[in-house]
Amino acid sequence: MAISQTLRGLTTICYYALDHEAAKKWYAELLGIPPYFERPGYAEFRIGDYQHELGLIDGRYAPEGWTPGVPAPVTYWHVDEINESLDKLISLGATLHEPVTERGPGFITASVIDPFGNILGIMYNVHYLEVLNAKKS
Repeated sequence: MAISQTLRGLTTICYYALDHEAAKKWYAELLGIPPYFERPGYAEFRIGDYQHELGLIDGRYAPEGWTPGVPAPVTYWHVDEINESLDKLISLGATLHEPVTERGPGFITASVIDPFGNILGIMYNVHYLEVLNAKKS
């Protein structure tokens, strides 16, 4: 009998932005691609090896109590070069939230606050690479 997992994997991470148009432009520049899907107040990018979805939602639709820049859970996106990625984010106007930190052999993290108040985490993660390589085999 197959064991069912409650959480099967990341599908979409969404960030709110009070200036939705500026957020779309900023993320398009960061990612090097335009959104693949748009509706008024929502834009979505497919990124990475598994085509995960990064959604940008107009701040008008945020849940009651949402405040840009307030600490929130951090989602980490795998990157191949953490220092290069961090430099690029900062050059595009993000501010350092947490500096490059080695969490253990093969696990290095950093995070920034994007210009719209969202925490964006980046991570070099050997387990991510192991899973990716196993899928290619």
